[in-house]
Amino acid sequence: MSLKPVVPFEPILAAQLPQGDQWIAQIKWDGVRMLSYYDGHTSELINRRGNRRTPQYPELADIRAYCRAESVILDGEVIALHQGKPSFHEVMRRDSRKNQSAILAILHQVPVIYMVFDILYCNGLWTLDQPLSSRQQLLSDMLLPHPHVQAVPSYTDPEQLYAAALSQGLEGIVCKDISSTYALGGKDKRWQKRKIISDLTAVAGGVTFRDGTVNALLLGLYDEEGKLHYIGHAGAGRLTVQDWRDLTLEAHSLASGVMPFATLPERVKGAFWIRPELVFKVHFLEWNTSGTLRQPVLQGRVELPPLDCRL
Repeated sequence: MSLKPVVPFEPILAAQLPQGDQWIAQIKWDGVRMLSYYDGHTSELINRRGNRRTPQYPELADIRAYCRAESVILDGEVIALHQGKPSFHEVMRRDSRKNQSAILAILHQVPVIYMVFDILYCNGLWTLDQPLSSRQQLLSDMLLPHPHVQAVPSYTDPEQLYAAALSQGLEGIVCKDISSTYALGGKDKRWQKRKIISDLTAVAGGVTFRDGTVNALLLGLYDEEGKLHYIGHAGAGRLTVQDWRDLTLEAHSLASGVMPFATLPERVKGAFWIRPELVFKVHFLEWNTSGTLRQPVLQGRVELPPLDCRL
């Protein structure tokens, strides 16, 4: 592929919805950020970390099937649904598969949708300096009907969309300045995310067992000095029985005689320390004054460097 992978533009976290006629709003999908590339010969799917994901999503691998451009870079989110709502755990069941037989086995069990919201390159030209309004029109012109691809709808009333997302129990919304250009690797207030459900990625520094199987994780985040701080334990969530069995095997292989946290966690009875290498996405209600998470819920395993899990 002649097109080099790029780092996508990110929204900042906002405490309030922005005001003004220049703002549009889109649903924040609980999925995997994915950029699709077609250089006129080769198609590739690459996630925000620059990791190739084309084999994991064969139904999205041929970009020509859903985009009429002769060369293109699309930006969007790959999602999977559970009971009609986006589920990070479900999409990670697809994203985590590595060999072809495992991918084919789960292909029809977990269908995915590529929710496309931006176009960065089209027919040999970069569109980064064009306003979002122009890029959206170009995206609409380029996308073709496809059972696994949709353009993300935009709405002119962020408050109304936020209320709708709240009533449906969705993750939140993203508000975008319609005049905004696209800053590769950037993150600024021209794109703002307003969350309903708080989330983070944390690394497991220990586990507990029930009847010989891991039943909870002791989670932590790193500070700027590289010290790992305990933020709570989580056992509830979307992990399956097989997930917990797999974690049990991994925990034993990562066994450590040294507690990895900077200070002794409140919950240490029965704790089994492991090397901090396993990273998980966690939903939570709020932060407790003690510095731990209130009602953390495991959403799934993610492939991130542990040191990226920061306070």
